Amino acid sequence: MAIYSHSKLSTFEQCPLKFNFRYIQKVEPDFKTTIEGFLGSKVHDTLEWVYNNKNRDFELDDLIRHYGESWNNDFKEPIKIVKEGITAEDYFNKGIKFLINYYTKHHPFKDNTLETEKKVFVDLDDSGNYKLIGYIDRLVYDKNKNIFEIHDYKTGALKSQQDLDNDRQLALYSIAIRENYSNIDDVHLIWHFLNHNKEMKSKRTIEQLKKLKEDIMELIRKIESTINFKPNKSILCKWCEFRSKCPEFSDNKIETQRRLL
Repeated sequence: MAIYSHSKLSTFEQCPLKFNFRYIQKVEPDFKTTIEGFLGSKVHDTLEWVYNNKNRDFELDDLIRHYGESWNNDFKEPIKIVKEGITAEDYFNKGIKFLINYYTKHHPFKDNTLETEKKVFVDLDDSGNYKLIGYIDRLVYDKNKNIFEIHDYKTGALKSQQDLDNDRQLALYSIAIRENYSNIDDVHLIWHFLNHNKEMKSKRTIEQLKKLKEDIMELIRKIESTINFKPNKSILCKWCEFRSKCPEFSDNKIETQRRLL
């Protein structure tokens, strides 16, 4: 049985060579994480902590204290900072701003959250040979409307409504929720764009979800039939943990030519 993830599929689409380095050859990366990734993980950790302590009435200082302790305990070099003139402290302060805005909008956090970081599996084919694994940031059940809400926190750029209506990740997770819970009226997909203090929503029809699974299987067949994993140079290369090994960059091209001589 083959198990895929949204991240694994997206990596292949972004750059087949990066996919090869990360998932097939399992090459040692140049660094473990970027500062953007670290910031996202610490904000996620803090919000998960809040919703997992349902019986506690949190003050804003509680969130900031937990966030600061988590950041300081786990911050270890090297963490990649791509943007010039911006320090780790700048990113730390951005996280505080995110939490202040979130607290102001959602305190006292009583929305019938069922689970955080909920692991889900989706059967992608009828034979059960292919599955997708994922983790839902936060799962909420709205009793009055009999709907589930899949919440996802984003600390990066804002996306358009069109992008969200075509987003694959949460849509796939909604398949798992529909399969695991019977007699529900709908599943709503909700993104919290913390850097913009904005909440955006989308949902899918059963027909759209069926087509999504077919598209995913087509992508998997393309991945598994690929022999030559070519690099795809883009702006995202600045954040790539395998850049030092990529032949698209001049220093690596020179080294590759030397080895061939």
